[in-house]
Amino acid sequence: APRTARSGRHLRTLGSLRYRPQRGLPLQHSPDVPPAVGRWLLACSGAVAGAVVLGGVTRLTESGLSMVDWHLVKEMKPPRTQQEWEAEFQKYQQFPEFKILNRDMTLTEFKFIWYMEYSHRMWGRVVGLAYILPAAYFWRKGWLSRPMKGRVLALCGLVCFQGLLGWYMVKSGLEEKPDSYDIPRVSQYRLAAHLGSALVLYSASLWMGLSLLLPRHQLHETRQLLQLRHFAHGATALIFLTALSGAFVAGLDAGLVYNSFPKMGERWIPDDLLAFSPTLRNIFENPTTVQFDHRILGTASVTAVTALYLFSRKISLPHRTRMAVTSLLAVAWAQVALGISTLLLYVPTPLAATHQSGSLALLSVALWLMSELRRLPK
Repeated sequence: APRTARSGRHLRTLGSLRYRPQRGLPLQHSPDVPPAVGRWLLACSGAVAGAVVLGGVTRLTESGLSMVDWHLVKEMKPPRTQQEWEAEFQKYQQFPEFKILNRDMTLTEFKFIWYMEYSHRMWGRVVGLAYILPAAYFWRKGWLSRPMKGRVLALCGLVCFQGLLGWYMVKSGLEEKPDSYDIPRVSQYRLAAHLGSALVLYSASLWMGLSLLLPRHQLHETRQLLQLRHFAHGATALIFLTALSGAFVAGLDAGLVYNSFPKMGERWIPDDLLAFSPTLRNIFENPTTVQFDHRILGTASVTAVTALYLFSRKISLPHRTRMAVTSLLAVAWAQVALGISTLLLYVPTPLAATHQSGSLALLSVALWLMSELRRLPK
C-alpha cells in the first residue's frame, strides 16, 4: 500500500511537470488553464463588443427610452397582439420623450424604436449567460486555477452590475424635469458609466483570452523595449479615454454642433467653450466643450500611435508583434477618417455607428500589442 501511494504521488508529479513551461523556448503558453477557457473569454469579449455596437445604434436612433419598464424575465416576451402593442404604446406616452418630442409618433414608428431597445436588452441577457454558464461549467470541471477563479468571479460580477447600470441609465431619461428646457435624454454621466464599465469588461475579457492563447515572446529586455512597452501602455490608456469621452459626445448630441474641421466654425477655439459656470461643468455638460475635448483626445491618440509606430521601427521585433504595431497605425488613421467624416456629414447613423465600432477595433488592436509585449514570468 505505501508503495502504491508513492507511485501515485510520483505520477502526479510527472503530470504537473508535463505542463510546466520550459526555458529556452522562443514562445511560452500559459501552462495552468486549458485553451478552451481562453477561447471562451475571447467569445465573451466578442459578445460584449456586439452589445456596445448595438447600444450605440440604439442611442443614435433615439430608441433607448422606448421600454419604460425593467423586468428580468417578464419583458423577454414581446407584445404580440394589437391590443398588447397599444397598451405598451400607452405606457410610453406617459413619459417625457413622447410628450415633448414624439407626440406625432405612430404605432408603427414606436414598434421600430421598441424593437431596437428590446434587441439591446436581450443581447445583454445573452452576454450574461455567456459569462455565467460556461464559468460554472469550467469551475466544476476544475479547469480554472485559483487566480483565474478570482478573475472569472470579477467578470461575472461586472456583467451583472452592467445590467443594473443600464437600467439606472435609462431611468434618468424617464424622469420628469419641469425646470429643464432640454430635450429628454439619459444622463451623460450614467451613459459614460455604462459604456465605461462595458469597455472595462470587454478589455479584461480580451486581455485574459489573449494571455491564455497567445504564447509569449522571449524578448530581450533592452531599454528601448522597455520604453516601447511603456509607450504602448500610454497609447492604450489614451485610446480608452478617447472612447469614453465619446459617451459624453453621444449623451449630449455634441456631434451636431460645429460640423466643420479642423476649425470649429470660424475659430480654432470657439467662443462658447467656457460658457457654463462654474467652469468645471463645461467639461461634462457643455456640448461645445465636450466635442472640443473629444477632438483633442482623438488627435492626441493618433499622434501617440504614429509616434509609437515610428519608434518601433528602431527595434527588432517578432513578425507577429510587428503586425500588431502596423495594424494599430492603420486602424488609428481609419478611425480618424471616420470621425471627421461623421462630423462633416452631420452624424448619419450608419457612419456614426461605424465610428463607434472603430473605437472598439482600435482598443482591441492596442490590447493585442500590449499582449505581444508582455514580460515573461520570472
